[in-house]
Amino acid sequence: MDKIKQNLTEIQMLHMKAEELCKEKQKNADMLVIEADSKKLLQELQAKKIELELQNEELRHVYEISEIALKKFTMLYDFAPMGFFTLDSEGSICELNFTGAEMLGDKRFSLIGSNFKLFVSKDSFHLFNEFFSKMYTGNAKEFCVVNLDNNNALCLVYMEGIVTGDDRKCLLSVVDISGLKKLNIL
Repeated sequence: MDKIKQNLTEIQMLHMKAEELCKEKQKNADMLVIEADSKKLLQELQAKKIELELQNEELRHVYEISEIALKKFTMLYDFAPMGFFTLDSEGSICELNFTGAEMLGDKRFSLIGSNFKLFVSKDSFHLFNEFFSKMYTGNAKEFCVVNLDNNNALCLVYMEGIVTGDDRKCLLSVVDISGLKKLNIL
């Protein structure tokens, strides 16, 4: 019986040792899984970081391109040799460039909100109103030649305008042709 007891004890000891080894192997396996998961997460984070850096670089590039385009637009619009105006349906000035302000004889920002019709000479007022009405009733570009009154100094101008967009604003270009009249070309 002692031999049986001793065999059982040895069997139990082996069993306990096997369980410990199994637990140790499981711990090592769990550590390997955790290590593999950590490596995988780290790789994903690094990939995401590189992706964000590439997106940031692309955004910087697009920003630079838009800055260049803005400079070109500003030069073209603000410093064009002709007046550019945006008028609402009542004839109020919403936007204008420096040349347009010069034609009207005042500073650019003080003219915003003023009615453009106030700068049309009395002798041309009927022509301008007809031109303005045609733009808002039709969808085509219209043109006319009128005198602008710049502090009692008349300026003969050629205008082209069209109404665009959902906001129904009038885009108006104005060219001073007084010099052509002085040269007897008109």
